[in-house]
Amino acid sequence: MRVTRETMPVRRSTALQLLTLLCLLVLSSFVQGADAPVQSPNDRNDYRLVTLDNELRVLLVSAPGSEKAAASLNVRVGSGDDPVEREGLAHFLEHMLFLGTEKYPEPGEYQQFIKSHGGEHNAFTAFQDTNYFFDIQADQLEDALDRFAQQFSAPLFTAELVERERRAVHSEYTAKIQEDGRRFYSARKQALNPAHASSQYAVGNLTTLEDTEERPLRPDLVRFWQQHYSANLMTLVVYGPQSLDQLEAMIRPRFSAIENHALPPRDHTAPLFAAGQLPARLDVEALRDIRNLTLSFPIPSQRDLYPTKPASYVANLLGHEGPGSLLDVLKNHGWVESLSAGAGTDTGVEATLEIGMDLTPQGMAHQNEIIGLTFTYIDKVREEGISEDRFKEMQQLADIGFRFKERQDPINEVTRLSMELAEVAPRDVLQAPWMMADYDPDGYRNVLEQLSPDNVLISVLAQTPLAEDAPRTPWYDTAYTLTALDSEQLAALSVPETLSQQLAMPEPNPFIPEDLSLVSGETMKQPEPLATNTNLALWYARDTRFDTPKANIYLSLRSPIARSSARNTVLTTLYVDAINDGLNAWAYPARLAGLNYSVYPHLRGVTIRVGGYSDKLHSLLSRILIQLAHPELSEQRFNIARRNLLDDLRNKAQARPVEQTSEYVQTTLLEGAWSVEDRLAAAERLSFDDLKEFAGHFINQLDPVMLAHGNLTKASALNITHQAEALLLQDSEAVTVPRSGVRRLPDGETDVSLEVQHPDTGYTLYLQGDNNGYPERASFRLLGQIISGPFYEEIRTQRQLGYIVYATSFEMLDTPALGLVVQSPEAEPEAIDQAVREFTADFIVRLDNMDEAMLDREKQAVISTLLDQDRKLSDASNRFWQEIDRDNAQFDTREQLAEAITKISHEQLMATYRNALEKRQRALRATTSRQPQDNAALTSTLTERQAVPNS
Repeated sequence: MRVTRETMPVRRSTALQLLTLLCLLVLSSFVQGADAPVQSPNDRNDYRLVTLDNELRVLLVSAPGSEKAAASLNVRVGSGDDPVEREGLAHFLEHMLFLGTEKYPEPGEYQQFIKSHGGEHNAFTAFQDTNYFFDIQADQLEDALDRFAQQFSAPLFTAELVERERRAVHSEYTAKIQEDGRRFYSARKQALNPAHASSQYAVGNLTTLEDTEERPLRPDLVRFWQQHYSANLMTLVVYGPQSLDQLEAMIRPRFSAIENHALPPRDHTAPLFAAGQLPARLDVEALRDIRNLTLSFPIPSQRDLYPTKPASYVANLLGHEGPGSLLDVLKNHGWVESLSAGAGTDTGVEATLEIGMDLTPQGMAHQNEIIGLTFTYIDKVREEGISEDRFKEMQQLADIGFRFKERQDPINEVTRLSMELAEVAPRDVLQAPWMMADYDPDGYRNVLEQLSPDNVLISVLAQTPLAEDAPRTPWYDTAYTLTALDSEQLAALSVPETLSQQLAMPEPNPFIPEDLSLVSGETMKQPEPLATNTNLALWYARDTRFDTPKANIYLSLRSPIARSSARNTVLTTLYVDAINDGLNAWAYPARLAGLNYSVYPHLRGVTIRVGGYSDKLHSLLSRILIQLAHPELSEQRFNIARRNLLDDLRNKAQARPVEQTSEYVQTTLLEGAWSVEDRLAAAERLSFDDLKEFAGHFINQLDPVMLAHGNLTKASALNITHQAEALLLQDSEAVTVPRSGVRRLPDGETDVSLEVQHPDTGYTLYLQGDNNGYPERASFRLLGQIISGPFYEEIRTQRQLGYIVYATSFEMLDTPALGLVVQSPEAEPEAIDQAVREFTADFIVRLDNMDEAMLDREKQAVISTLLDQDRKLSDASNRFWQEIDRDNAQFDTREQLAEAITKISHEQLMATYRNALEKRQRALRATTSRQPQDNAALTSTLTERQAVPNS
């Protein structure tokens, strides 16, 4: 049945509706001209701001040539609106809106429509917002919007689905019950003012969403929707290649049907912290071996100050990582591993500024000195940090960033913009994140005045056990203590003079680009090899089609020793850590100036990636090459990095069950990958001398390859090659390091059970293809597309086996496979497997009855994703780099796959389904148990097998 509100909209005649629509189209065009959003000069889209007659605000984005369309609707209602007696109700409503409408009553119809046309959909509930979004093939936008709009104008809230979906919400809660982030925030809520809605539990579970005869849930749900969801609290962004007039014609009749109750958004006027609550210290017991220290300062809301961003100005200085920064001093002293500063919660009335740090074990023993030095640095910012020259530098970087803003994935863009539209002036919706309009010294001082010892919550999340009688949080059962502090004692904390004297404000940024011109010449379709007269293979492609003076350079140092043992894999990781640690302070200004870099280990060795404005890219790359050739090794850093690695490996035992089952599949089957246990054992035995010896040998034998792509001339690419040769490669012996493969599973099903101490059961069924040829890969990708929606609907929605449920292509290194994944709070492994087998047996009937039109639709969905256009330079760079990694000089993998998909017959698809899913011809089933398991012999057998053949 349809749910109606207490007041119904007036029905209009068809003629009157058409006349009104024409008038409004003319009016909206007029309004758009006066209130058009400010665009980046590099933005090729067209925009129109529209306010419907029900006060729903809309931003239309016409993106000519886009193959994807997307939409996002943001409702200015969130968990902060939950009734005290119904915590989690806003989140539950988010779930229920997807499950059938007056026009499309089938619960999974919307989801299947989106999935079958190459799209994705999702939603999230935040404190003051609930956001719904999707993307889809562009020619299906209108039909998708028809379904999407119905969710807000005519949801059914089918009574039979209430019980099912409250269990889904409960499964979402239990799936993340052991995540330390959730546990920490459950404790932090205990430190907030209980009169503030932020102190409430937000997710929901079977208790808070109780559904009994005495207390039925559905009436509360419907009442909440009627009393909180209103068109005037909604902002919609629609993105597609259609013209603005076409987009407006799509949305007006559909979204005007949403009722407007002229509701005001809720004002959270109670203070986040009650009078006298601060200063205070919150200690929270973690499950994983982590050490986080956070200083949270309540400050006035910054929402209306987005044009000048005073809090961002202050946070930019506090979170700086260059020489003399707070992080640089503490990190060099061996106390802190990382630091961030920025805005936290902002309710529109009040906000927080957060300074967060990851401590080393030594830092845990010196928390008072760290806190004291933090306040010393805040004082230094007050005294020396407010400078118009510094503001102008930030403003210049923001202006350059907006001027050369790159296109983003449509689904991400519409989600961001629908939330921006709810908070900023319409003309600023595109430029708001980059605005630094005016120098605002008073605003900076106002923020800094709040960063004082009498106005801080100091939080520590660590594995250190608290007292047995420590209070525990509701729902997450997390031990914590909350202690009042003395502000005078905080202000008087002892700070080592040797450290405070090292603190300094940032120097002028030397990496700000000066030459922003584009090189001449047409964009090259794909990279071409250039002769270098060295052992370095160079691929070059000039590319200025995105009108940005940017380039990306990749250099892979393939080494035969990197993957030869678990020990060398660990040493490669520690070697890379030493390089990144030596670069961080020097290179941080480069990041601020629009350059980026990454040095990371992989199966074949180490890769360097540098990107951003091409003007000063060579300077950044030179420094990285010098670090690689002559890393700054120190025993203090080695001990910290080794401890971090040990913590990370041990903490994997606390990951979600399905993360552990999937990791087992990957580390067991990937050649050159090593298990967590092997890496842990190797790391425990390593010494600093081992790292020094390894670093001295790593570049002795290399198989190097480079990609230079973007705003670069051929001459500059060759110069970069010569630079790499001179600084790093001239003494290296040329070798060949082959690409890893994926080990072929034995015939039949292989079962493994992993010990995981988590209340949920994890289940991963990995179904491997016969070979790596294009036809086999195409069949598995198409099967993954076809079964993903029905598998989710059956296992998650109908059977309610868990919140984390999906079927997907599980392709590793071009080896085709399917992955069926379930995490269940109630079912045992065999019950999950039985449900999967029943789904497999039932679905073959549907697959057998699939007609040619349906099959073509699913093929097109896969192909549209596969051939998704490059929207920015990094999209193309990453694609080219993957082709170089697989030694495909034609750069046509996706085209070959797309062609293979078009050729798949119904008979071929049925054969693949029967072999892979029905017979489990080559399958690995990994599940979890809370009992000890011994899988050594099985794992050893699997790791000795040969790779899957190429064809």
